Amino acid sequence: MLKIIENFKKGQVWQNYSRILPYAKPYWFRATLAMLICIPIGSLDAIIALSLKPYMDLVMVEKTVESPWYIPFGIVAFTIIQGFLNYSATYLNTWVGGRITNDLKMTLYKKMLSFETSYFEKRKSGDIVYRFNNDADLACGGLLENLKTFASRLFSSISLVAVLFYNSWQLALIAIVVLGGAFLPLANIRKRIQAVMDKTVTAGSAIITAYNESFAGNKTIISYNLEDHQKNKFKEILSNIFSLRIKMIQRTSWLSPMMHVIVSVGIGLAIGYGSHLILTKQITSGNFVSFITALIMLYTPIKSLGNNFNAVQMSFMAIERVFGVLESKPTIVDKENAKTLPREHSKIEFENINFEYIKDKPVLKGISLNVNKGETVAFVGNSGGGKSTIVSLIPRFYDVKSGSIKIDGTNICDYTLKSLRENIAVVFQDNFLFSGTIKENILLGKQNATDEEIKKAIEMAYLDEFIATLKDGWNTQIGERGMLLSGGQKQRVAIARAFLKNAPIIILDEATSALDNKAEAIVQKAIDNLMKDKTVFVIAHRLSTVQNADKIAVINEGNLVELGNHEELMQIEKGQYKALYEMQFKKQAVAQA
Repeated sequence: MLKIIENFKKGQVWQNYSRILPYAKPYWFRATLAMLICIPIGSLDAIIALSLKPYMDLVMVEKTVESPWYIPFGIVAFTIIQGFLNYSATYLNTWVGGRITNDLKMTLYKKMLSFETSYFEKRKSGDIVYRFNNDADLACGGLLENLKTFASRLFSSISLVAVLFYNSWQLALIAIVVLGGAFLPLANIRKRIQAVMDKTVTAGSAIITAYNESFAGNKTIISYNLEDHQKNKFKEILSNIFSLRIKMIQRTSWLSPMMHVIVSVGIGLAIGYGSHLILTKQITSGNFVSFITALIMLYTPIKSLGNNFNAVQMSFMAIERVFGVLESKPTIVDKENAKTLPREHSKIEFENINFEYIKDKPVLKGISLNVNKGETVAFVGNSGGGKSTIVSLIPRFYDVKSGSIKIDGTNICDYTLKSLRENIAVVFQDNFLFSGTIKENILLGKQNATDEEIKKAIEMAYLDEFIATLKDGWNTQIGERGMLLSGGQKQRVAIARAFLKNAPIIILDEATSALDNKAEAIVQKAIDNLMKDKTVFVIAHRLSTVQNADKIAVINEGNLVELGNHEELMQIEKGQYKALYEMQFKKQAVAQA
């Protein structure tokens, strides 16, 4: 008992509650009312025990006609009041808990959006869902329900202990000593279950990941006949979860039986010593019955405490995980007094750029390059050479290890992230489309755009003919991730979105590499429209699409090995660009033959 109180004083329990308090502040009236209602809920327990003393002494022992007839009716009345108050407290607690959970989830979601790309690359989807959603439910739901139970039990215990001392201070002391002993098994239970709980969270996130992967990869599963393989993986996850649950039972299920034994010792001692007190006329039979009733009412919730102690600890650990996330700092943030990047720029400079995803494994090595306003720069080279990494550094998906990228002489790290990214539009190889309509996805480029602006973007992206064939036009639902559209159609929606954004800097990361020749030809026309009067960075495997670039940078194993336009690079004997170009030209000639 003393160790539990000591832990509370150290802040292990109080700190968890204090972290949630700011989220309860907007709802303080209802939250306070719910807690205040717990006072009479708990205190009314003593009425039943206390009322038995006069009833026993007058009716059962003295058998007087002046029996307190009103006591049975009073007990029923107080129980009805207690039931109503219990309902009210539960309703208020659920309302406040729901609000706090939503606010906490909103805070977590904002925090999630603040993290850099590498944060998500290092984690599975199940980990994200569990950490940012499930933990919030577990933290708030469990904590508030436990707080209500604790408050009602606290005042119930205080009132019942008062009844114990009122009836017999000697028996009350025995009861209090046994009560303290009942709490001893809980002192070190957290250490025993910590590792199991951590593994349970990991297993819980694994099952979410399995569902997500089965949904997103359903075509791959079907085409490769992977149903049995996936079922076996899922069975293994379920088996792991089952084993962890059994381990948890093994480490916690002994609590309730042990408390049962300790409590029975207290009741046994009270009955034994109480019999002596009755025979020596130190207490009446009414005192004894009232005492035993109060003792049983005090001990009963304690006997079952072990059953929900696991849930209490899970709630506390969920709070610690939630606030561990909230207290963590994104690595890519605005500097103090960061400037706003103006819409117009004259030059972008890459100065001795070095970068690595994994420590001591460089991906880019000393890249230096100047790009003037309105120029198109194409990055070509073998796969894995670092082309996509270079363009990912411009909108600060990642930050350089050393060197700098400057816009008009100012390091991009000195601009606000918002203004930097407002000036950049990116079209990826696999563009993410959100569930909703075609129009809603295009509007993400400029959410306050007029219908005329949307129509113009659609025309420039060569989407107008396709949309005209649809019954609902641009209000057609495209499904999650745009699954109801073809690859070329997805790309043109993404291009329309980028066109609507009208950013002065365009990044095209292999925007046509996954398309067939017919779709590529249409998308390339849309891209040509998008590139007009813009500073453009292009990554392309098909060199025929970048011949007209102002500059072509050949990247090989993180190094800039060649730089020039198409004609200049073709004149370099044994040059890498020339070799790549001629290799592709030969392949095309063979394919056409």
